[in-house]
Amino acid sequence: MFATSVLYMRLCLFVSNLSTDFLLTSRTMKVVTLCVLAFALADIAAGDLPSPDRSYKILVLIPVAFKSHRNVFLPLVESLADRGHKIVMLVSLPPVFKHPNVTEINFEVPIPHINFFVEGKFLGSLPAVGEKLPKMARDLYQLPSVKMLYEKRKEFDLIIVDHMFNEVGYPFLHEVPFITIATPGMDYRQSAFLGNVLNPSYAPHLLHSFPLPLSLWQRIKNTFMHIYLAIFWRSWAVVPLIQKEISAQFPDLPPLLDIERNQSLTLMNTHFTITTPVPLLPSQVEVGAMHCRPGEPLPQDLESWLTGAGSTGVIYFSLGSVLRGEIPPEYLQFFLEAFQRLPQRVLWKYEGQLQGAYDNVRISSWFPQQDILAHHNVKVFISHGGLLSLQESIFHEKPLLVLPIFGDQPRNGMVVENSNIGRVLVWEELTADRIVDALNDIINNPMYKENVARMSASLRDQPTTPQERAVFWTEYVIRHRGAPQLRCPAAQLSWVEFLMLDVMGLLLLALLLLLFLIRRLLRAVSDVLFSDHSKKKTA
Repeated sequence: MFATSVLYMRLCLFVSNLSTDFLLTSRTMKVVTLCVLAFALADIAAGDLPSPDRSYKILVLIPVAFKSHRNVFLPLVESLADRGHKIVMLVSLPPVFKHPNVTEINFEVPIPHINFFVEGKFLGSLPAVGEKLPKMARDLYQLPSVKMLYEKRKEFDLIIVDHMFNEVGYPFLHEVPFITIATPGMDYRQSAFLGNVLNPSYAPHLLHSFPLPLSLWQRIKNTFMHIYLAIFWRSWAVVPLIQKEISAQFPDLPPLLDIERNQSLTLMNTHFTITTPVPLLPSQVEVGAMHCRPGEPLPQDLESWLTGAGSTGVIYFSLGSVLRGEIPPEYLQFFLEAFQRLPQRVLWKYEGQLQGAYDNVRISSWFPQQDILAHHNVKVFISHGGLLSLQESIFHEKPLLVLPIFGDQPRNGMVVENSNIGRVLVWEELTADRIVDALNDIINNPMYKENVARMSASLRDQPTTPQERAVFWTEYVIRHRGAPQLRCPAAQLSWVEFLMLDVMGLLLLALLLLLFLIRRLLRAVSDVLFSDHSKKKTA
């Protein structure tokens, strides 16, 4: 990294001066250099952030939280707590922290279960989630623990909220500094609210991505989806229904989308190496792969099982934390048949009972995913295409076979396919033969491994860690009392003002007036000329 290179050059100069001033031997110079370099690198690893001026009180709001969404928050919350800040988390999941500076309030309104498999097809859109939110908006503020926290919201120095699905928590944000974490990465709708309207000629929407450059038909489809998804969620099917429930309880609050517009900063769970690079505002900070870490030693029995696979290696199979043992029987049979025909061992994360697995398949409801992906004998990762799984796979240099289910997973699958770091299969077209063919191609073709290793090197090559960036900008917003200097003036403009429709309308009116005057002038000149000519001819 850049900081390391600069440090190394300074150390070389320092040791050179030592050798000149004190006539050190070559061996002693080497020892001194290694010791000082090790100390300095350890200091870099610990982070260069200055100590905070005081302990801040921070409220973290994720009332609508899938486990994967909460996992994006965990490294930031842990780092802030380690720096002495007092964190209160309002979350709908069981507690995970044992840190003395973190208090978790787990309310009693569960997120309704979503059936991702309906009538023979996996859902590929967001209505299944959106239709549950208005009821949550009605029930959430009836809870005593939430009411009490709402009354104390102005006692916090900052509020951090998940921007996806969490409009139900926006009443907390009124008249207090707040930032968002964009758990799905770049959301073009949120970007537009911040004043950075992305061009659909190249910027993907939430659910799909196309290879660049986009064809005319792809640009038409992408533009349509940009408009449709924004209208569907914010103006039609979801936010207006949430707004109705919130307004009934908080009649004096401004509209939820006006509250959202006042955010100081968004920490985006993305990085330009694994998505389409787009222009960013100072208030848009990339912290993608913040949760990724080096692998740790596995339990001895699991380590022996992975190593015992020999040179053929191991396939790791996990469909994330949302789809829990809901794979239909016909698809389960395809996988079991495919794994029987493969020489590799298969580590399969699956909740529930599974009959018919062969000796080369090991099943458990939980595995230490990052530690497994870091293992040298894992050859490929079969994944649903969740963003965190994609980041972990790239970080640990493992090619992917992606089976998208819903949400942004088809888009992430396209990233995998377009970058040649793996393959994508569609559930409705799944067969045992296609699973076997795809896995053999990924394992035996070195292109996939080389490409993911190249992408991993680019992702890791950063001057600071994503975690350090997230901590710095979070504290920056607190130190500067909401940091209004980060906000783009375009965020306060209407669409008419932003697109300069009023200016263009005025210019068009001026042009029409000019054309009208020129036409009248030409007609007057013509009348004079032709009138004189007619008189001469008559005479």
